[in-house]
Amino acid sequence: MTKVSIWDLPDVPKGQLPPHLELQRTRVICNSDAPTHTENIQYSGAYASMGVDHSLQFDHFRKKFRVEVIRLTEDDMEFDMIGIDASLANAFRRILIAELATMAIEKVLIANNTSVIQDEVLAHRLGLVPIKVDPRLFDYMSENDVPNEKNTIVFKLHVQCERGGPRLTVKSDELKWLPNGSQFLLGTGHSTSTSNSTSKPKTYTSFSCRQDYLPEFSNNPIAPEHPDIIIAKLGPGQEIELEAHAVKGMGKTHAKWSPVATAWYRMLPEVVLLQEVEDEKAEELIKKCPVNVFDIEDIANGKKRATVARPRACTLCRECIRGEGWDKFVAIRRVRDHFIFTIESTGALPPEVLFTEAVKILEDKCERVITELS
Repeated sequence: MTKVSIWDLPDVPKGQLPPHLELQRTRVICNSDAPTHTENIQYSGAYASMGVDHSLQFDHFRKKFRVEVIRLTEDDMEFDMIGIDASLANAFRRILIAELATMAIEKVLIANNTSVIQDEVLAHRLGLVPIKVDPRLFDYMSENDVPNEKNTIVFKLHVQCERGGPRLTVKSDELKWLPNGSQFLLGTGHSTSTSNSTSKPKTYTSFSCRQDYLPEFSNNPIAPEHPDIIIAKLGPGQEIELEAHAVKGMGKTHAKWSPVATAWYRMLPEVVLLQEVEDEKAEELIKKCPVNVFDIEDIANGKKRATVARPRACTLCRECIRGEGWDKFVAIRRVRDHFIFTIESTGALPPEVLFTEAVKILEDKCERVITELS
């Protein structure tokens, strides 16, 4: 066996890492059995002996960081965040799920419910119905506040199934907006909370100002985001009559206030062919991949060669490197500082607005920390 000393290795320019260390620093290597080099190196002097400064520098971050929108629809958004740490990506995810405000039904005043669904279950189902309204137009409501047109939205639901008729499906489009406020004027109703299912008597009044006269809602009537959400099913002779009061809240209080159905991210997959894969080997590689990451192109003399056509579609199932010797042809990696972020909105706000609001919240958190430190 020939011995290799460090003097036989190729020279590395000053301020740069050797290729194998640079690969470990910037990639997560996905082997057939388990990933390796999964930890992030945070210590600024980790590569000081090689003349490499690993400290976090704002100018370097500003030049490297960018956001690229890949897909944008009314309800969901996919974009790339490049040049950030996983902790920042996770901070955005947590803010989107738990710290952005929306309007959701919190109190349900039930006048009559003869359906098979219990009052507290019915109230919980109503609380999970997304409401299409901008929460930034409303104020938070504390325990001592009186309901008004700027902190409460009132809906009415009154559905009855006629005797002798077919069963009736009650959907969310039966929730009718009451811009005047509660119709239980100065009365004591049976209040059911959608959060903790507790009941207590309380007095409710109408608003001092009609909500539909406000310019924010004059041309945009308030309604559930989806009209076909099933709330209950009534048999002949059964009836539901209630009022539902929506207030402003955040997802960390209750999941019904979360503005996203889901917000998640993943590192960018990187699929590399370590050597040429041709002819029968290329056909076999195409069949091994279940998500069509690879493709075949024709080369000279009628030969065929495998190429990586759709690396973003890779789910890291690692089927392409399973089997004897395949890890010598294909390498699968994850890029540490490149995140594919997906936001699915429930409908209160568009996904691009949700992300913008999440950035503002993170900015406020940073400013508070700087103020406390100074």
